Amino acid sequence: MSDVAEHGSQSAEETPWWRGAVIYQVYPRSFADDDGDGTGDLAGVRARLPYLAELGVDALWFNPWYPSPMADGGYDVADYRGVAPEFGTLAGAEKLITDALELGIRTIVDIVPNHVSSEHAWFRAALASPTAPERELFWFRPGRGPGGELPPNNWVSEFHGSAWTRTTDPDGTPGDWYLNLFDSRQPDLNWAHPQVRQEHEEVLRFWFDRGASGVRIDSAALLEKDPALPDLVPDATAEPEGTDGPAQPEGTAGAAGPEGAAEPTRPHPYIDRDGLHTIYRSWRAIADSYPDPRVLIGEIWLPDTERFARYLRPDELHTAFNFDFLSCPWEPIRLRASIEATLAAHAPVAAPATWVLANHDVTRTVTRYGRADTSFGFATKARGVPTDLALGTRRARAAALLTLALPGAVYIYQGEELGLPEVEDIPPDAIQDPMALRSGGTSPGRDGCRVPLPWSGSEPPYGFSPVGATAPPWLPQPTDWADRTAYAQIGEADSMLELYRTAIRVRRAEPSLGDGDLTWLPGAPDQVLAFSRGNTFACVVNLGPDPVDLPNHDSILLASSPLPPAHHLPTDTAVWLRL
Repeated sequence: MSDVAEHGSQSAEETPWWRGAVIYQVYPRSFADDDGDGTGDLAGVRARLPYLAELGVDALWFNPWYPSPMADGGYDVADYRGVAPEFGTLAGAEKLITDALELGIRTIVDIVPNHVSSEHAWFRAALASPTAPERELFWFRPGRGPGGELPPNNWVSEFHGSAWTRTTDPDGTPGDWYLNLFDSRQPDLNWAHPQVRQEHEEVLRFWFDRGASGVRIDSAALLEKDPALPDLVPDATAEPEGTDGPAQPEGTAGAAGPEGAAEPTRPHPYIDRDGLHTIYRSWRAIADSYPDPRVLIGEIWLPDTERFARYLRPDELHTAFNFDFLSCPWEPIRLRASIEATLAAHAPVAAPATWVLANHDVTRTVTRYGRADTSFGFATKARGVPTDLALGTRRARAAALLTLALPGAVYIYQGEELGLPEVEDIPPDAIQDPMALRSGGTSPGRDGCRVPLPWSGSEPPYGFSPVGATAPPWLPQPTDWADRTAYAQIGEADSMLELYRTAIRVRRAEPSLGDGDLTWLPGAPDQVLAFSRGNTFACVVNLGPDPVDLPNHDSILLASSPLPPAHHLPTDTAVWLRL
């Protein structure tokens, strides 16, 4: 591998905003509760826009805010053109988009095209009669076996169990089965039907017309299915890529993916099928039709980097999430390999890479990095794993500087800037996540990273809800978070919040950061990641057990942890240098 990795560098005047943006992920249910009902809402986000502006982010990506029964945290959408009452109103969403833009912050909305809620009008009509035309919008099939008692094929749900659910006809007799790659309350749409395609194109225009600057496309590689619905066979068993957390090893994070799977020798029946590119070309044409072109961001998990890059061609998606880096352990050789592979995959299509440490499906960084195994995968996620939070926090601080120095865009999941740990002692009767519930207790699920944010005060709800609110937060908060509130960290030079604020401010001011090139610096020890951005900036990270020499000690712009007087870089520490 060459010491220089490039991917379509442009001048600051020519570079579109999304190529080097810092994007903050808002999980609305857990960000801020304005009306006191224990659930975060859009008015709560509006009230905290000054905080986000001070943090310095360029855009907000919102997890689904649509009407939903919340069987899967909002990824079971009942109406793509509305706002769930617990989050607010459509007018409130429009006001939020406008107010954020006035502060220089763009809005990205979540689109969930693979499936809808079982409460969606189409699906309710489909269940009303075995002959309803709406059945063609989904995947209804008779079962196998003498009485149709077996699922139509052997596909497995991301949330454990069969990917098929049997219906009951209006007369009470067992009916056909329908496909649900996720929860049984999330029936998969049939993207071969023109009405499904037209509906989603209209939904894109609906939100673009209201000022949304882009969309994040959930489970972007799953939409098209082989109409024959064949059984999965050994040479086509790449893991599905999921909406908000699969049972298989993955890294979205919210998503599942084919981690390390061998390339299938025949097309997979529902992953990365060629027809997807036609869908996304039509979406790109819509996005490009606006005076300020909108951005398409895909959640795509593929082991084949060449096929991954096809989605990022100039007439398809703009960017895609980088799950390999997210799930990578805190090891220098593995991280360097992930960085190089990521940049190499994006280079042929001149697309910017993206970098993320956590999201609404992944064990929080300070907890994960404090463990013996610092990688992430749902298959290995377990209860009762020991964690050294002091060590994890030190590494998370270094990782923040590493990611913010890499070429491309960076995503920050809410609460990472506060150094929040995973909450691992949620009472069983308070668990909400279907991944945990459907696992029979074997999976801890994803609720631990979704606990409402602490804003101020010394006890729950820590300012998440207004003073006098009687409803508790929808997930219980720990009693020892007083020193992790935003208020407690503002102005504290050594706090995680001030580290993020300072790093993003330096990133904005440094012309060589954001989009551009990366050059590995020669002579660095194996335990060190050292690279330059342009001719004046360098990032050095020590991931080894021992301190290393730091010749440019006097040109330090920012350090993730205090540095000794000697010219040494301590273990698990990152610095930004002026060359």
